Amino acid sequence: MKKKLQALICVCSLGVMGIAAPVGAQSLGQGTQSDQVLDMQERLSALGYFKTGITGYYGNQTKNAVKKFQAGYGLSVDGEADSLTLSKLKNTISPKQSVLDELARIIHSEARGESFLGQVAVGAVVLNRVQSEKFPDSITEVIHQPGQFSAVDDGQFNLKPNLSAYRAAKAALNGLDPTTGALYFYNPDIAQASWSKKRPAKITIGNHVFTL
Repeated sequence: MKKKLQALICVCSLGVMGIAAPVGAQSLGQGTQSDQVLDMQERLSALGYFKTGITGYYGNQTKNAVKKFQAGYGLSVDGEADSLTLSKLKNTISPKQSVLDELARIIHSEARGESFLGQVAVGAVVLNRVQSEKFPDSITEVIHQPGQFSAVDDGQFNLKPNLSAYRAAKAALNGLDPTTGALYFYNPDIAQASWSKKRPAKITIGNHVFTL
C-alpha cells in the first residue's frame, strides 16, 4: 500500500505540472475531461450555447454547444474545439469560474489538513459521481445533493479555499484519481453512519477511507 501511494504521488506531481496551461493551448475533443473543458463550458454557458450543468467532460452536449458557437462566429462547424475555436471563445467572453470555485470549496472544506493526494481524491469522488448513473449529472448538483457532504450541511463549504484546494481541483479535473473510481469517503474516527463502513473499501489516504 505504501509503494502504491508513493507511485500515485509521483503521478499526481507530474499531472500538476500541466494544469496551468492556458485555454487555447491545445485542441479539445469529445471524451476529454479537464479544467480546460470546464472553462470552455463556462464560457459557452455564459453565451447561452451550453444549457446543462457544468461537468468538465466533453460529451455530446458540449460538442453540440461548440457547433452552435462555431456557426455563430463564422468558424468551421465540426464540434471539435481546435485552437482557433478556443482562441475565439476566450476573446469573446470571460467565465465566472464558479464551478471550479465550488469544487475547490468542497475539497477545502472536506479535506483541508490532508495531503495534496488526499485533496485530489475528494475532488475525484465528486467527478466520479458526475459520471455515475446513481448521482446527478453536474458538479454543482453533486456537491449540493442533500445529505451527501457534511461540510455543505454544517456551513464549512462557505470557507474560502486555499491555493492547494484549487490545484487539487484542477488535478482531479485533468483526470487524476487516486481512488480509482470511488464514489464515497469517510473518516473512520468520526463517521457515525454504519452504512459508510459497510461499503467495499478501495483505498485509504490520510484520514479518509474511499469506498464504492
